[in-house]
Amino acid sequence: MDVQIYTPYITLGQLLKMADIVSSGGEVKGFLEDEQVLVNGQPEQRRGRKLYPGDQITILGKQYEIRAK
Repeated sequence: MDVQIYTPYITLGQLLKMADIVSSGGEVKGFLEDEQVLVNGQPEQRRGRKLYPGDQITILGKQYEIRAK
């Protein structure tokens, strides 16, 4: 699934909210502690991780790719 962004980057926490995986920023930390998230094939637990166009993120078995608009 492509995620269109209008800024140079978004954070992992913002992606989780955009994809309706969490409903608020307060849920992000707990989600990342409980679930494995991969950014470009590497495990990631930092909610502030910057995601740039071309990055591939795997969350709950779904693949997301950041695209510049």
